[in-house]
Amino acid sequence: MTATLKTPRYGTPPGGSGTETKRGPGTTEHLSVDHWHRLRRLSSIARLMDTAVAIPFTRVRIGADSVLGLLPGVGDAAGTLVSLYLVNEARRLGVPRAKLGQMLANVGVDFVGGAVPLLGDIFDVYFKSNRRNIDVVLNHFGLTRDDLHRSRRETRRGPDGKGR
Repeated sequence: MTATLKTPRYGTPPGGSGTETKRGPGTTEHLSVDHWHRLRRLSSIARLMDTAVAIPFTRVRIGADSVLGLLPGVGDAAGTLVSLYLVNEARRLGVPRAKLGQMLANVGVDFVGGAVPLLGDIFDVYFKSNRRNIDVVLNHFGLTRDDLHRSRRETRRGPDGKGR
C-alpha cells in the first residue's frame, strides 16, 4: 500500500520524496499525513506544558505544568490529565507497551514529585515529563523534534529554500 505524504500545508516529511511504501515501525516511510499532524500537535502540547516561556536572564524555561503546580492539589491533577492525554495519543499512534510504561512512569514521577508542597513547584520547573514523553514517541518513529519543525520550515520557504 502506498501513502502520499506530501501536503500543501506541511510539505514532504524529512527523508521522504512524497510517495513512499508503508513499512514497519522505526521508519518514517510508514507515517501517514495524519500521524505527522498528530505528532506535531503532541509536540506543541508538550512544549506548552513544559517549556513555553523563558525566564529572563536565565536558561530556565517553564510551562503551564509549572504554573498549574502552584495551585494546591488541583493544579497537579490538571497537569497529570494533560500528560495522560499525551500517553493515550501515543497509544493510538501505535507506540509499544514498554514505551507507554516508560511514559506512564515519567507522568507518575512528575505527579508525585510535583505534589510535595513548595519543593514540588521547583521540581516541576526542572523535570519535564511531557518533553521526555514526546522524545520517547519520536524515538519510536525514528524522529527528533527538529524533524517535526524542519518539514514546516521547508514548506514555508519552498523546496528550493527560497520564500514562496
